[in-house]
This record gives sequence, structure tokens and C-alpha cells, in this order.
Amino acid sequence: MQIEFIIPVISYLLGSIPFGFLLVKLSQGKDIRSFGSGNIGATNVFRNSRATGILTLLLDAGKGALAVAIAGWLSGSPVWMAIAAVAAIAGHIFPLWLKFKGGKGVATGCGAFLALSPLAVLTTLVLFVLVAVTTRYVSAASIVATAMYPVWAYIYGETTPVLIWAAIGALLIVAKHHQNIRRLFTGTENKFMAKTS
Repeated sequence: MQIEFIIPVISYLLGSIPFGFLLVKLSQGKDIRSFGSGNIGATNVFRNSRATGILTLLLDAGKGALAVAIAGWLSGSPVWMAIAAVAAIAGHIFPLWLKFKGGKGVATGCGAFLALSPLAVLTTLVLFVLVAVTTRYVSAASIVATAMYPVWAYIYGETTPVLIWAAIGALLIVAKHHQNIRRLFTGTENKFMAKTS
């Protein structure tokens, strides 16, 4: 068996580490799934504690970047690196350790694709900030920026296989936001607010 075929497994397992859940459990003895939106990602953790939320964001992004870096080391192929990015996103969204009920994959996807196509992701982040500041909806910013990422990747000249996997990763993240999309359309989505702790 070629060693490359273990890349999706490694990437999925890295992505499935539920840092938000673990950090809140270790620092406060709480289950973050019982707080706010019930999500294990950085946005919900940030609402509970800014410091823990920022650390969750960095770790979730870091595990995505690490998955891509390992794929690059094992294969040297941008295609396998793109596959690793999607596998890490899938791991975060469907973590083995939490009965396949995880986060939405934004930070993990950001870190993974930043390691793969940094210019496209940096442009995507600018769009994210603009939408978030304008609307105060992190979900709207995440959806719009994620949906646009494959477009930026195309503009910056990524290869067709990478674009295909980028589109799959973006689709996974946007699909995970289906409840947010419904609430945005009905006007019941909560705007981003954070505690000062």
C-alpha cells in the first residue's frame, strides 16, 4: 500500500480533536455543548470566554494546517495536501470522539487551506472581516467567505484537482451552516456578542 493512502486517516483524526470541548471542560468543568449555540467551535467558546475562544481558534486552525503539512511531507503532492485539508475539515465536523457531532469547520478549513493556498485564504479572510463587521453575523461572514474561497483559489491559479477538493471542503462547511442559513433568512439569527471574561 502506498503511504499516501494513510493521509486521509491521519488528517481526519487530527481534525477530529475537539479542542473547544476539551479546553472548556478542562478549564471550567463545563460541556460547551450545553452553552450558547451548543457548538464546539471557537465562536461559541468565545462567547463563554474570550481567551479560551481565541485559543480554540488557533488550535482548530493549527490542526488543519498540520494535517496539510504532514500530507506534504509524506507525498509532496498538492492534490494529497488538498485531500488532507478536506479530511481534517470532515474530522472537525464529524469527530469520532463526540459521536460524529462536531463543529462547523471554519477555523480548521482556514488553517488547512492557508497552508495550501495562502493568498486565496488571506483574500477570503479580508472578505470575512468585511461581512462580519458590516452585518455582525459571524455565520453570514463564514458562509460568504467559505463559498468564495474556491473562486479566489481559481483566480490565484490553483490546479484543477486542488480546486475540486477546495470546492468539496467549502461545500461541507456551508452545508454544516444550514441552520444558520435558515435563521438568517427568517431574521432569527443571533448577532455576535461576547462576554468580557
